[in-house]
Parts: sequence; structure tokens; C-alpha cells
Amino acid sequence: MKSPGELLGNGWLGAALWAIGLAIPLVLDQTWVFIAALFAVYAIVALSQDIVLGRAGMFDMGHAVYFGAGAYVTSILNTHFNWPIFATWPVAILVAGLVGAVLAAPIVKLRGDYLLVATIGFNAIFVPALRNNLGHLTGGSDGIFGIGVPSLFGFSLSNQNAQFWLDWLSFAVVLLLIRNLDRSHLGRVFYYLKHDQLAATTMGVDARAYRVLAFALGAALAGFAGTLFATLMAAVSPGAFVFTESVTLFAIVLVGGQGSIPGVLLGTVLMFVVPQIFRSFAEYRYFIFGIAMVVVMVLRPQGIWPRRGQK
Repeated sequence: MKSPGELLGNGWLGAALWAIGLAIPLVLDQTWVFIAALFAVYAIVALSQDIVLGRAGMFDMGHAVYFGAGAYVTSILNTHFNWPIFATWPVAILVAGLVGAVLAAPIVKLRGDYLLVATIGFNAIFVPALRNNLGHLTGGSDGIFGIGVPSLFGFSLSNQNAQFWLDWLSFAVVLLLIRNLDRSHLGRVFYYLKHDQLAATTMGVDARAYRVLAFALGAALAGFAGTLFATLMAAVSPGAFVFTESVTLFAIVLVGGQGSIPGVLLGTVLMFVVPQIFRSFAEYRYFIFGIAMVVVMVLRPQGIWPRRGQK
């Protein structure tokens, strides 16, 4: 008999849990509907971080930049230029992906701590630029308010339940994309680059090109999550994309398990859902998660729920 981990890895248990999640608006109050929608958004961001860190093996401590890029592109196009929300999606994804590729191109040859420090600098530049009202479009420290709601075939997805189902369906699409990536030639190249770059390059793999591509894919996916975040919150501000958020995403992957979809989702639950259950302790979530990270790194270096085949 297969274990829950094997079932989830094969997709059956995961698909069942996702389907059960569709009923959240029918059985829980609006507070939990919002929390579930927010979980879906942050799960997408965490999975995008895992492309870079867990699959390609590169230390990226500036991932909130791409999340913010997607959110701000959607917000700017919608509020300043009256674009429909869905029309902003391709642009937001493309811009975030290009930002990831452009920023990564000069630094992907760096390894380990050096790459980590370089990516920290991205956040150090991005947030002050937003606060200085870049191009007179980002709204300064206050951010952008009054973001519209998606409209599909003339129907406005204005209520919270509709927003939840949009985010939950988007979450499913991303899960399928990640599973297909793992099974694809590209996913295998990322795996070889992470575990034995010398052998991969000996076989003719252009390591630099594929590492830039990993950054671009992770950034594009994070940008997509940013568009969902902006719509869900109806506002964006620089405070949502500070360095602490990048650290959190990095920690989620390490604690949950690099390259493991169940592990990353578990890390997201621990960081964003559990604190809502114990709200009196919510303000201490970074402190508690930090302790958990130390304990996990000592006792289970591959994470709580590592990728199959890792110990």
C-alpha cells in the first residue's frame, strides 16, 4: 500500500485535496475564504522560488522583486491606463520574466554565498525605487489603491468567493506546470545542473543559458502570482515586497523541502495559514519560523518533506 507521500507525489492525493478546497467558500466564513485565497497566491510564489533554488540549485534571496514587478505592472496598467485585469496578465508575466533574465544574466556564474549576496541587492534597489514613486507611477510609500476586479464574459468577479475560485484554479494550473516541468527535458537539465554541473557541461549543456532561463521562469511565475495578489488585495504597496518577504520564500523552500511540491506547500501552510489559527501568536511568526528553520536544518537537512529519492 502506498504512503500518503507517494500518493501526493503521484498527484492523486494532491488532486483530491485541491478538489476538496473548492468547497471552502461553501463551508467556511469569509475570513477563511480570504486566507485560502492568499495561501494559493503565496503557494504559487513559493513554487516559483523552488524553480530557482530547489530545481536549478541557485541561491536567490531577491525573489520578492519579481512578485512585486508582476503586482505593480497589473496595478499600473489597470489604474493608470484602464486596462482590464486579464489583459494585464501577459504583460505582467513577460515583464517579470524579463526582469529576472536581465538581472540574472550578469551574476549566474557566481556560486553559493556570492550569488546570494548579489540577489539581496536586487531587493535593496527595488523597494526604494517604488517608494520614490518610480516614473510617477508607483504611488510612493502609499502604493496604488483602487485596483479593479477581473471580468469574464461580462461577469465581474467582484465577490470574495469568485476571487478565491480564480486563485484556486490558477494554483491548479501552476501545480500542473511544475509537475510537467519535472518530467520534461528542461526539468532534467535543471536537476543535472544542480547536482553535477561539471558533468552537465561536459555533455554539452550551456550552463549559463539554462541558469538564466531558470531565473526567468521563476520570475515569470512569481510575476503571475503578483497579478493575483494585486487583484485579491485591491491595492499594492512597497511594504509587501521587502527583503523580509524574499527571506520568507527562501526559508519556505528550505524548511519544506527543495524540489518537493508537497514540501513547498507544507512550508507555505506553516508560514501563512497556521499563524491565522493561532492569531495571538501571528506577530511572532518570523521568530517561530526561524527557530523551526534551525531545527529542521539540523535534524532534516533536506527539509520536512524532501523530494523522493533524497534523505
